[in-house]
Amino acid sequence: MIDLYTAATPNGHKVSIALEELALPYTLKVLDLAKGEQKMPSFLAINPNGRIPAIVDRDQGDFAVFESGACLIYLAEKTGQLMPSDPKGRSCVLQWLMFQMGGIGPMMGQANVFYRYFPEKIQPAIDRYQGESRRLFGVLDGHLKEREYLAGDYSIADIANWAWVRTHKWSGVAVEGLPHLQRWLEAIRGRPAVQRGLLQPPSARDLTQDEDTARKFVEQARTMVEMGQSAKTGV
Repeated sequence: MIDLYTAATPNGHKVSIALEELALPYTLKVLDLAKGEQKMPSFLAINPNGRIPAIVDRDQGDFAVFESGACLIYLAEKTGQLMPSDPKGRSCVLQWLMFQMGGIGPMMGQANVFYRYFPEKIQPAIDRYQGESRRLFGVLDGHLKEREYLAGDYSIADIANWAWVRTHKWSGVAVEGLPHLQRWLEAIRGRPAVQRGLLQPPSARDLTQDEDTARKFVEQARTMVEMGQSAKTGV
């Protein structure tokens, strides 16, 4: 049994989707990030960095794994699925996983902060992060021109990148003019396990048609951004 400590974020959904794809039994433990539950001592004992997601494998002596990419690798290797075992195939998957963790995630995350959450609109920062996100989308689109998935068969690399790219509207980044990326987005969105994983837990990002829900989501996110700034400055 796996305990999944998570919240409704792209990084959290990466792991819930993987667990659903792998058909592994798990217990969902949703943390309220706006209340700072990820900074509580009980969770810091699992992830000293105080971020979601993290997993605890009860079948392996309560073995804890933090960082979303590390969780994906652990689950893939535990089951022998969603990542090849041969060195070249494994490397291809890990390369595109690192692409998400070092590029797509950070750039879209910063786009969200400056475009959605930061109280002051700093246009050069918005342009910078939206532009770099779009450039990375172009890299994905070019790579997907000749292949169905990022690294051969469907893998944790697809899950990781898709969980972020699917939220492109929230970041203010368009996917028009990127037909191969759009095809890939739709193909993965249609997988039943992916649809189930997105509900563990559901995200307000998917409810932006509801202005009140979206407003509350932004307010909570802004609170977290301000808390982070206070921690950095000591305020």
